[in-house]
Amino acid sequence: MGHIFSVHETFQATIQGEGALAGTVVDFIRLHGCPVGCWFCDTGYSSADRYGRDIPRLTYTVEQLLAELQSPRVVISGGEPLIHPHLPKLVEAIEASDRQVSIETSGAKWQTLSASTWITLSPKTHINPHLPTQPEWWQRANEIKLVISTGEELAFYSPYLQTTTCPIFLQPEWAERERTLPLTMTLLQANPNYRLSTQLHKLIGVP
Repeated sequence: MGHIFSVHETFQATIQGEGALAGTVVDFIRLHGCPVGCWFCDTGYSSADRYGRDIPRLTYTVEQLLAELQSPRVVISGGEPLIHPHLPKLVEAIEASDRQVSIETSGAKWQTLSASTWITLSPKTHINPHLPTQPEWWQRANEIKLVISTGEELAFYSPYLQTTTCPIFLQPEWAERERTLPLTMTLLQANPNYRLSTQLHKLIGVP
């Protein structure tokens, strides 16, 4: 296959902790690099410069990534996975091994992916307006996940949320959860069609 990927980390046989697929057994591939610069980033890019240049990285071929897989679903996250130009080739290879693929993205970059790929859109335009969510993702996404920090996120994305038909999840920002969980519950009461995303993996202590 010939493509090389810069990887932050991989781990196998854990669970998806967020969104509609929470509780599903998955493997994770966290690709390296993100230009967005979220202050709450749990991969560590918020403690580095904006492009994560001091975050350790590993080099993998597609074949090496495939050889590690153990679970029927693979989550590809980051960082921002869509900055990797050969991402569709990796998705294609994983799906060819009879596995399902989920992508977690801010939507700042557009790539055409397999129609069977599950897309979790977590927009970050309110954090970095220089990297706005590409409009195609609002229609392509299978679910939308908003990380709630200030409570202003819903108003910011309201024009897009009103047009999408996929499930919308509100996820309290973890580091300040004593403040953000009650805030998120208030927002859910005002928007009963939205759902809570809890980061289940952190609650039970798995990667």
